[in-house]
Amino acid sequence: MKVLVIGGGGREHALVWKIAQSPKVKKIYCAPGNAGISELAACLPIDAEDIDKLVEFGGKEKIDLTVVGPEGPLSKGIVDIFEEIGLKIFGASKKAAEIESSKSFAKTLMDTYGIPTAAGRTFTSYKKAEAYIKKMGAPIVVKADGLAAGKGVIVCSTEKEAIGALNQIMVKRAFGDAGNKVLVEECLTGEEASFLAFTDGKTVLPLPTSQDHKPVYDNDEGPNTGGMGAYSPAPVVDRYLHKRIMEEVMIPTVQAMASEGRPYRGVLYAGLMIDGDRIRVLEFNGRFGDPEAQPLLMRLKNDIVPIMEATIEGRLDKCRLEIDDRASICVVMASGGYPGAYRKGLTISGLADVRRMKDVVVFHAGTAAKDGNIVTSGGRVLGVT
Repeated sequence: MKVLVIGGGGREHALVWKIAQSPKVKKIYCAPGNAGISELAACLPIDAEDIDKLVEFGGKEKIDLTVVGPEGPLSKGIVDIFEEIGLKIFGASKKAAEIESSKSFAKTLMDTYGIPTAAGRTFTSYKKAEAYIKKMGAPIVVKADGLAAGKGVIVCSTEKEAIGALNQIMVKRAFGDAGNKVLVEECLTGEEASFLAFTDGKTVLPLPTSQDHKPVYDNDEGPNTGGMGAYSPAPVVDRYLHKRIMEEVMIPTVQAMASEGRPYRGVLYAGLMIDGDRIRVLEFNGRFGDPEAQPLLMRLKNDIVPIMEATIEGRLDKCRLEIDDRASICVVMASGGYPGAYRKGLTISGLADVRRMKDVVVFHAGTAAKDGNIVTSGGRVLGVT
């Protein structure tokens, strides 16, 4: 088989690493990839959101399976376009990916089908959103409706902060068009957990639980990032809660998407807030989390390719996942200054030493090869897992 992986971060390196272990796979391509991925796959100078070039490459090379890492191409309908020309692709369709690309769509879906979530409202008017914040008081959460690379959610402890966040999103356009609409909702308390599952639109096959840490500094302090690390399992989710998450969140959501004429195939990710025995959904993502994918894929013992094929072909009821009992953890090494301004082109040393370590893999995120060295090219640079 020839496989194409789309994306160039730590999640995609973990996917390429896992796919490369499959006896079914002869050749892997990755677009655009990174310095770490280039050791396992042929990296292509094609941007992850350049759908036309990706389709052209997939058709010309007769790619047997394409795996989509990031949310951008999913929201642009890459899955629908590949399927139209008869190419097998793993990921959510454009209409299904709206569960992530529009927070207001996800909120309406949850409210309609009784999936537990925070109370909140969507606004296109700054004035009305401001009035709602003043009525609700703080703490409160202000979210850009569209995709904002994991950074469009602002938790505000005062009314003044919330109005500042609203101004940042709707007036200053900090997240561009993602801020055309905002979602203002109650601030949930408790402990967060990530719950990911493969689904073919009918069967839901859960991966182990995990927990992601978004704030940049120790002790969960500082601004949110794309994720500074993750571990699996999440101790907050015991067997009792796991069963309830499946029955109250995952299965009802997949059924709701089917009822809405948006059958969901791929990986469904629920970001949850757990408070005692109360479960509520913070958000849905339509793909593997980053960095959750790294510890999760290290624990998955199965060949991932047949699981992906069964997801695409609606045969997931015939599959079961084999999971390593040991816990796994990913710690992100980021460039100083991230998530704000940071330098690029800094040389990375010590990678050869890690290769000799047992049960440790360094997944590359923002890296590039330059003059025989591996250098930094992004904010999140490596995921030591």
